[in-house]
Amino acid sequence: MSYFYKATEYSENTLSAAALENPVSPYKSPPCLLLLCSHSVRAPSTDEFFCLSSPFSLLLLLRRSWSSEMEPHGLRAVGSHCSLSEMDDLDLSRALDRPRLKIERKRSFDERSMSELSRHDSPRGGRSVLDTPLSSARNSFEPHPMMAEAWEALRRSMVFFRGHPVGTLAAVDNTTDEVLNYDQVFVRDFVPSALAFLMNGESDIVKHFLLKTLQLQDSEKRVDRFKLGKGVMPASFKVSHDPIRGKDHLVADFGETAIGRVAPVDSGFWWIILLRAYTKSTGDLTLSETPECQKGMKLILSLCLAEGFDTFPTLLCADGCSMIDRRMGVYGYPIEIQALFYMALRCALSMLKPDGDGREVIEKITKRLHALSFHMRNYFWLDYQQLNDIYRYKTEEYSHTAVNKFNVMPDSIPEWVFDFMPLRGGYFVGNVGPAHMDFRWFALGNCVSVMSSLATPDQSMAIMDLLEHRWDELVGEMPLKICYPCLEGHEWRIVTGCDPKNTRWSYHNGGSWPVLLWQLTAACIKTGRPQIARRAVDLIESRLHRDCWPEYYDGKLGRYVGKQARKYQTWSIAGYLVAKMLLEDPSHIGMISLDEDNVKPVIKRSASWPQL
Repeated sequence: MSYFYKATEYSENTLSAAALENPVSPYKSPPCLLLLCSHSVRAPSTDEFFCLSSPFSLLLLLRRSWSSEMEPHGLRAVGSHCSLSEMDDLDLSRALDRPRLKIERKRSFDERSMSELSRHDSPRGGRSVLDTPLSSARNSFEPHPMMAEAWEALRRSMVFFRGHPVGTLAAVDNTTDEVLNYDQVFVRDFVPSALAFLMNGESDIVKHFLLKTLQLQDSEKRVDRFKLGKGVMPASFKVSHDPIRGKDHLVADFGETAIGRVAPVDSGFWWIILLRAYTKSTGDLTLSETPECQKGMKLILSLCLAEGFDTFPTLLCADGCSMIDRRMGVYGYPIEIQALFYMALRCALSMLKPDGDGREVIEKITKRLHALSFHMRNYFWLDYQQLNDIYRYKTEEYSHTAVNKFNVMPDSIPEWVFDFMPLRGGYFVGNVGPAHMDFRWFALGNCVSVMSSLATPDQSMAIMDLLEHRWDELVGEMPLKICYPCLEGHEWRIVTGCDPKNTRWSYHNGGSWPVLLWQLTAACIKTGRPQIARRAVDLIESRLHRDCWPEYYDGKLGRYVGKQARKYQTWSIAGYLVAKMLLEDPSHIGMISLDEDNVKPVIKRSASWPQL
């Protein structure tokens, strides 16, 4: 359980943000969190939120700069780096009795009841002068001028169906006549828009989106003469007007018109994750408990939990089935899909009702979660020690005692990874399969792993350490590299099929995507390191609006607007808004974050295990 503390009353001695310059992990925290006090008077900032492992571990230290006038009150000047033994003679009880500072305990989202989640300090749907989120006005933060521009652009992208908002367009770029499919509502693209609306107290558009996509799930899905599974969610949909009947109707794309004709594996996962976010934000349990939503979740999961020839708990996928929707060598068991799969399973587990066939689905989810978390944390994780172990692997091992279980060839380790891997830090590799390990770093998969607690607390901190150590490579001048490094030369020709859009350091081949800012911010807040996200937000605010909110950036440092990037890309806009609102009110993290998974099913001995 984690707790948030906020300084809510200020006088001449106010709480300083110095503690977050060297943040303490909520998982690795010492017995107490040392907070420094400043003698200056200022308005509160987002740094006044501190995540503690216990509500009883708060100590206040005073900076050496405090004058001797405070000593009669039972306080003496101490250095910010003094030991606990040096503080024994501090009369902290008398200091805490002073009425100058009030520390209020703010419970995390998972601790609050669902009914409490729907209550706010202001009327629901209220606005500040700049039409920025409630959190800005409520917490007395000065909104950045970009916020108002972003909200205006986001509202221009809204799509209405029979009088109700049902989503946002992928892009509203008036600088080009080539529309392609950017005039549609994409499921994955709408997620940051939905989160922005939820954080701003506007839940209707999210509810209508969830219901309309659920209705589209029942549509017959065919690619040529092949019929897709019932649980497949659409990649996108658009509103089409029938001039004869004078009515609008929705037209869905399940992959039959997409590049490569690949069904979207991630759409169903994002739908489940968004349904939980809606429930957490509004406290409205009725939507997720409707027979339609219960059936929709079961249909999605039935595609993933069906028994077959798989020997791994991970999902086998084709290239182009997720955000990276073109051939990029991610076929097999890509980290993005596995992380989303894990998060969707946990979200569904919290919403499914244990009645009828629901109990059987819940049992399958529980068993799969246990196997999937073990598999990912052990075989996908790479740090300095694991890299050294793989480098020394023997090959062609047989039997249950094999160490190199996937028969990965040490000579297949690319040269760049040896220099890229710091002594402190790590990440989940892009793919693991028979005799195959993709050592590339993928942003979305690693951020979702932190958000969903697929990564252990130590692994989550290691991912953040890697981001700090390799800031120039992974962030550069524009957050955030979708993958690192890029493919080039002969490897690019073989893996991408000479794709002219995925040239080196462009688009999905090492391009920089501003939308990933919201996932980075969520991961930073969950690990208690918001200063990393704030640094990325500063980069975004220096350019994104000036460049007309492009879809992606090109170049090794992300310096140039992408050669085929759309302007006024909606999820670039929404990703910025969500990141800002998360930093201003970290309690929003409860919508999109999961605590550690404590599900421990009974482990039975396999029949094939040798008898002792």
